Amino acid sequence: MAMKASVVTIYIGMMMLLLCIPNNHAKITEYSPAPQPQPPGNFSMYGATPGSLKPQECAPRCTNRCSKTAFKKPCMFFCQKCCATCLCVPPGTYGNKQYCPCYNTWKTKRGGPKCP
Repeated sequence: MAMKASVVTIYIGMMMLLLCIPNNHAKITEYSPAPQPQPPGNFSMYGATPGSLKPQECAPRCTNRCSKTAFKKPCMFFCQKCCATCLCVPPGTYGNKQYCPCYNTWKTKRGGPKCP
């Protein structure tokens, strides 16, 4: 019994000692966001950054954006509406909305994304 008490006392003493020693080697690192995915191929950022398109350039960009969906009419309607407001269309047929932040911030009444 005395052996167990001394082991417990030593264990508690070591824990107290570890808590009292300052941790000088700990580094504080700032949060850095993960690198953003790059669009495939030789994509120019023209049209994918906010305000970089002219309103008449929205239709061809939206045609490309909505090319793989089964719901082409609603996709084209909302894509053109978003493009007219944001003057940009994210690259590709899906995702990549980080290139056009207006696409992410514009929401439906229910809180879902308005722009395809």
